[in-house]
Amino acid sequence: MITLDLRPALALTDEQFAQICQNNRDLRFERTAQGELVILAPTGGETGRTNVELAADLVLWNRRDRLGVVFDSSTGFKLPNGSTRSPDVAWVRLERWEALTPDQQRRFVPLCPDFAIELKSPSDELADLQAKMQEYLENGLQLGWLIDPEQQRVDIYRPHHAPESLSNPKTLSDEALLPGFVLDLSEIFC
Repeated sequence: MITLDLRPALALTDEQFAQICQNNRDLRFERTAQGELVILAPTGGETGRTNVELAADLVLWNRRDRLGVVFDSSTGFKLPNGSTRSPDVAWVRLERWEALTPDQQRRFVPLCPDFAIELKSPSDELADLQAKMQEYLENGLQLGWLIDPEQQRVDIYRPHHAPESLSNPKTLSDEALLPGFVLDLSEIFC
């Protein structure tokens, strides 16, 4: 991850940031609330495989009751604090998604996901991911799971609670927000 501080020489507008992303499709970008441009490194094979497995599990669960919409790691969310972030996996309740205009649905999504998963890859700094999860919480996240396969650890983030750390859990679930969804971690923590 590389962070470029373009201020005070350049303060990117939403349109300029979107154009940079469009013009450089082989790169992944985020933008901090302070206007810094974050260039994210591509993941390795194991992380990419795990990311798609996480997304697939959430998609399959969501197809049953269609309670929301699932997004992959290439989706940008324009958070209320002005940052644009891309969780590895995200989910938004259906009524919040449907309240957006078609134009808002096509662009960076102008809200914070209800649920997000961040998967720590070997190149990630844990402190950076923890700060990102805190930022999501401060912007409306209802549930977040920070999964660290190397340490076989999961940090669970909920509003108004300190993060809860679980060592080598077999499954994850949250009946209140994601009724019936159970994430089996046996493939991730093998």
